[in-house]
Amino acid sequence: MCSFCRSTLVRDGGALRRIGVSAELFDDHSPLQLGVSGTRQGIAFTLVGRLQYGYSSGPRAAASPSPPPEGAAAPSGKAASALDGTWNEWHALFDNGPNEQRSAWLSEDNGAYVIAFDAPLPADAPADAPALDSLQAGARVLADGRAWDVASVVRAKLIAAQGELPSPPRLQGEFTVIDLRNNAGEVATLDGSNPQQVGWSVGRSVLLSELKLQGLKDNADKTLTARGVECPSCGAALEVKLASTQSLSCHQCNAVVDVSQGVGTDLAHYQQNNAGVSGAEPQLPLGSTGTLALGGPPLPWQVVGYQERCDVPATAEDETSFWREYLLYNSIAGFSFLVDSEEGWSWVRPITGAPSLRQGQALSQATWQGVTYRQRYEYVAKVTWVQGEFYWRVQRDEQARVTDYQGTGNKAQARLSREQTAGEVTWSAGETMATATVADAFGIAPAARAAMQRDVSPTSFKAAGVPKVLLIVILLIVVIAVLSQCGSDRCSDQRSTFGEASAEYQQCRRNSGSGYIGGPGVNSGGGSFGGWSSGGGGHK
Repeated sequence: MCSFCRSTLVRDGGALRRIGVSAELFDDHSPLQLGVSGTRQGIAFTLVGRLQYGYSSGPRAAASPSPPPEGAAAPSGKAASALDGTWNEWHALFDNGPNEQRSAWLSEDNGAYVIAFDAPLPADAPADAPALDSLQAGARVLADGRAWDVASVVRAKLIAAQGELPSPPRLQGEFTVIDLRNNAGEVATLDGSNPQQVGWSVGRSVLLSELKLQGLKDNADKTLTARGVECPSCGAALEVKLASTQSLSCHQCNAVVDVSQGVGTDLAHYQQNNAGVSGAEPQLPLGSTGTLALGGPPLPWQVVGYQERCDVPATAEDETSFWREYLLYNSIAGFSFLVDSEEGWSWVRPITGAPSLRQGQALSQATWQGVTYRQRYEYVAKVTWVQGEFYWRVQRDEQARVTDYQGTGNKAQARLSREQTAGEVTWSAGETMATATVADAFGIAPAARAAMQRDVSPTSFKAAGVPKVLLIVILLIVVIAVLSQCGSDRCSDQRSTFGEASAEYQQCRRNSGSGYIGGPGVNSGGGSFGGWSSGGGGHK
């Protein structure tokens, strides 16, 4: 790929042949660049090429059945208005010895990385591009003699190419990319960019710190200092702080602004309109940093986003539960979530791979990394309010089907969550954590810590550890306390914690008016343990 005129050249014997022109790279502020070197399992490699893709998980357009005419240009970033986001695949050339080199792909998306190697297409995998369109997210397929879960199905198009590549890139048209996961933590990709032959690659997630990279860009922490936009709703100046940000909220009018197509384009946005406008601010302030050990060594995690979610009742008799999720970011480890529900605090991180599900039992039991989980809840979750920055395109009232699991035996504190949208399935794993741990990590003042405590119903106590007589006494005390407050505001806790205009307080008031006893969520199966879908397509 010529760096001056962006011509795409193919080696034909001893000569070079021009097959087209690539568009300019979308400036996504990646810390990687051509010439970066590193090691993987003791073998040195260098990044020599780059493919930048845009993806959409919406309705599929027909793929181009033939290669582009000579001289055709790839679609530009501004023309890709229907794209949900972008991802990079870096061509890594491994040096296995004298005259022996092997190509691999270092895929980059939303602060996470996967390194994968191309391999011959398994005989039991789809052999042509049209067959890929029959696969759907959440399905289970057999390939290479193993069971895989379909994690995402997206339509992709090449935005730009750079450097040396092992084969000619597809410069025009859309194609299907299937992301597969298995219970061994592997990631596989079925790539339909070649209409004559589906591509197949297998890899695993990696941390950049594991690769001992040298020659990264100066903005290796992926934090920007001069990427400003104007709110298309009220004109306020907005600062985009993370390179991976797809959406952010306006601090002045609370509009949600889509920046996934670049800050120089016409920015799509929508106004948030619910009770949260005048409600309380997040209990963990946006921009604050806390040191937490989230499945690894203690790291500084910054609060970059905040969202309020609720479950969608299946019937008119069901109550609605509300909970809050904080999006955390670390420049080395990527993204995690802190979940604040009526059952307390927990953390989760998206996992690479797919847990094993018990055959014939639907989603009632799952196994991941030697831990058995039992299903607790299954429901539809809806986003009601957001603040801050997000690595996915936030849609108005976006919904996902969520299944929450809890660890068994001595792993009862373990949590597992499955979220499914139309084009993607995301698994997240984590654990419960004490309120004091969260408060200490983020330096919450003692006077504000009481509002972070969450009540746990007495019926959730294990009978083996609590005498039945004591349970009955506790229940009687609760009933007497509730009846003694019939003439008072039984939602005072929700009002003091979340604000008088909050969704939690208003819902409690409505329920109290109809004879409902208790706070929101007691009789509902809601309360997510999981994070949110990353949009898919980027983990090759």
